Amino acid sequence: MLAIRFDRFGGPEVLTPVDVPAPVPGPGEVLITVEAAGVNFADTFQVDGSYLDAGLLPHIPGGEVVGRTGDGRRVLAKVTHGYAQQVVARESALVEVPEELDAPRALALLTQGLTAWHLLRSAARLEAGESVVVHSAAGGVGSLAVQLAREFGAGLVLAQASTPEKERLALDLGADGPARYPLDRRVDVILDAAGGDLFDRALGSLADFGRLVTYGNASRTAFSALDPARLSRLNASVVGFWLRPTLARPGALHEPLKELFDLTLRGRLRPVAGPEYPLAEARRAHTDLLERRTTGKVVLLP
Repeated sequence: MLAIRFDRFGGPEVLTPVDVPAPVPGPGEVLITVEAAGVNFADTFQVDGSYLDAGLLPHIPGGEVVGRTGDGRRVLAKVTHGYAQQVVARESALVEVPEELDAPRALALLTQGLTAWHLLRSAARLEAGESVVVHSAAGGVGSLAVQLAREFGAGLVLAQASTPEKERLALDLGADGPARYPLDRRVDVILDAAGGDLFDRALGSLADFGRLVTYGNASRTAFSALDPARLSRLNASVVGFWLRPTLARPGALHEPLKELFDLTLRGRLRPVAGPEYPLAEARRAHTDLLERRTTGKVVLLP
């Protein structure tokens, strides 16, 4: 079967199409024929060595797929080696997907949708009427967080994006306006996956008891030391978030996904489908993602 593998750490150039044997399910696992595989920023960190050690090479990246089991079920699954025509997943982790939900939107709701949901509900603990700034608001997580913040009762939603076109997309999705630093007002919640200078400017923009939720470092800039005295003066907090351990908590996977499916099928939530690439062109997909040329959910099609 066709898969994408890398034998050394580096940039997109190390991703190589290869022919490998189909995986064999073990106890409690099921074989899935992949309809589409999701591409996430976390995948690029696997490729450059930020998430893996050399002892795990060679490696097939990819953490999520939508596809069919041997008995015909259409499922979403968190996996380990998703950039392939077939994968194995734990039976207990499968989530059945409505047939009317296309693969890109379904994949958008898995990693990005769950991240946006938990950023607002579990990490920021958003309360009705609070103000929210979403960084990278046209991206996979950001575009959903803009909409969910409104759905969860935010009084004001501002969108930060890297281009005017991406700002317009966020406004079309329900943001009240663009977020440009310095902000005109202090805000209650800021969601940041960029890090670097944007993180520092956001921290100084929090209202009393505001929460800056950090869930990534897309800028790949080293974080400066966080001074507790500065947090005291701001009367604010910084909250770290990572989806993987969150999903190990009871009720953290199926219940939020059920709500996300329902909102989407009722037209209240609009996952943004991004570009689709043939599986063999994973290198190009990673390049476009890293160079900020994509919006919405990026997928690979075997």
